Amino acid sequence: MNARVRITGFFAAFVLALAASPAFALSDEAHAINKMRAANIVNAQKLLDQQGGSRIVFKVDADALREAVMTELRDDAFKILHDDRIPFSDLAVRDGNVEVRIADPKNQQKLQQKLMSKLVTALVAASDGRDGLMKLTPTDSGFAVRLQSLAMQSLEMMEQELRDNGITAAVQPLGDDRVAVLLPGLTDPDRVAAIFGKRAKVAFRFVDASMDPEQARKGSPPAGSEVLLGFKDNQPYLVQKQVEIEGDDITLATPGFDQATNQPIASFRFNAHGARRFAHLTADNVGRPFAIVINDRVFSAPVIREPITGGSGQISGNFTIQEANSVAMLLRSGALPGHLSVVDQQIVKPAGNAAGK
Repeated sequence: MNARVRITGFFAAFVLALAASPAFALSDEAHAINKMRAANIVNAQKLLDQQGGSRIVFKVDADALREAVMTELRDDAFKILHDDRIPFSDLAVRDGNVEVRIADPKNQQKLQQKLMSKLVTALVAASDGRDGLMKLTPTDSGFAVRLQSLAMQSLEMMEQELRDNGITAAVQPLGDDRVAVLLPGLTDPDRVAAIFGKRAKVAFRFVDASMDPEQARKGSPPAGSEVLLGFKDNQPYLVQKQVEIEGDDITLATPGFDQATNQPIASFRFNAHGARRFAHLTADNVGRPFAIVINDRVFSAPVIREPITGGSGQISGNFTIQEANSVAMLLRSGALPGHLSVVDQQIVKPAGNAAGK
């Protein structure tokens, strides 16, 4: 379907909408990025008017997000109950709620207060039933904030992916759950849509030290292990096939710099489930190398020096700033709930051609 798209006064509307959104407390740097992003959108629209191209609208997966939010809420409730030694039973996700039985009303109130202080962007409503039954549910406003956040994370991931593929484009937020990609001069939108049809596969796996990796590559690796190549050096790593932690347990990933070396890194943070698992694994395996694998490439394989209980970590490997950005993007991609689906795809004719029709 041929179409011509117009954006009138979008620059100011885009910036003001983001600033007013409860999902984002914007720093000066974020304001500058959003102004640049809005200017790129206006420029892309002008180029579409002049030379044509294409436009694709993607929708984030709200159902998968709701499932992830419920799992996160259950895991956060378990951590609070466990750490505060609150007696409970029957903790589970049922019929759109997280249900738990807590006999003491004071402990019920304690759980709710701690959840509210922890989940700043996912407000929770609680209702009391008989026999100490509590039903915890994310509020509509809390879920809307998370949906906006997911859309913005997807937008940033798409921008990075387009840059990595050398594609000139602008990415535009549409409402709470949609993102448009403007592609001046490109009339093959299927190629771009296919890029976002794949999620990064992120896994944390132990390195197998029982055999030299080069020998394993030339011969036969031990059962339960396989040879993977390094991201930067293409060197072989013998890695156990068993996945200890998956990318779904990552809630945040950002590029940055190592405070000791000032080298570019990608930092990440786990959810409650991932943080507990990471703490146990690092406590039980001090001295073992632990591979961080993305799309079957080893990005880092640090030796565990001590238990890591803070729920966060970093990936380093002589990265450039651009590579650190790409690694963080891949981590975010692997952690995003669900998938991006195409809801609209258009070939855009130049303004002159459209007027002449």
